[in-house]
Amino acid sequence: MKAIKYFLIIAIMFVGSAYTNQTNQFAKLRNNSNQAFTYGEELKYRVHYGWINAASIRIKIADKPVKIKGRSTYNITAYGRTFRSFDWAYKVRDHFETYLDSQSIAPLKYYKNVQEDNYKDEDLVYYDHEKKWMTGTKKSMTIPAYLQDLVSGMFYARTLDLQNAQVGETFPLDIYLDQEIYNLKFKYMGKETLRTDVGKVKCIKLIPQLVVDRVFKDEDDMTVWVSDDANKIPVRVKAEIYVGSVKVDLTSYKGLKNNFSSKL
Repeated sequence: MKAIKYFLIIAIMFVGSAYTNQTNQFAKLRNNSNQAFTYGEELKYRVHYGWINAASIRIKIADKPVKIKGRSTYNITAYGRTFRSFDWAYKVRDHFETYLDSQSIAPLKYYKNVQEDNYKDEDLVYYDHEKKWMTGTKKSMTIPAYLQDLVSGMFYARTLDLQNAQVGETFPLDIYLDQEIYNLKFKYMGKETLRTDVGKVKCIKLIPQLVVDRVFKDEDDMTVWVSDDANKIPVRVKAEIYVGSVKVDLTSYKGLKNNFSSKL
């Protein structure tokens, strides 16, 4: 069940004085259009491990902008936790948080605090996209401009225009995870209508490239369906892992920026 962290997408706060006195550091960041999400959006999911309802995920954008170094950001939190009835098998209490610059749709700050059975880990990083540098409590390093994290990457992907995408076309996405940078991509696989907990939904089908490790056997072992409308909210995620299969389903939503027009 360590695979849950890969879905906290898909998706925290000690601040030293070296950061608090800096303002408007990122004056030259790109302008990236966002018509997909806004303040106050909340998405909830149920995680199935095989036939068992194992966990829940809640992804929430704060109701108001939060300033980071003088810039307005979307403060996005993602919480994942196993149900008490599943804690005996594998207990998860995960918290991810990103501060996504509202102009560039790139993260300025990222925090995670994960507890997965006996494993615990915490990380805090600040991104300087103009200087291509990341400062972290565990590791500081050179980064590609507009590097994303697990949570921000999902929201950035939602802003991409896929209307004219061709089946098999790929889109690059650089992701920071656990002190490493992965040059990943996701593949457009056409459209499909799903029956879900929130009704029938017309979806765009995507296959993200995964990090092959002790969880995933192949880089194409996950499929993601997002709503085929202006919101592009994740509706379902399915993945094959070494010890079975995992499915994540949308169970509720509120605060969407646009009409949920793909819901039939």
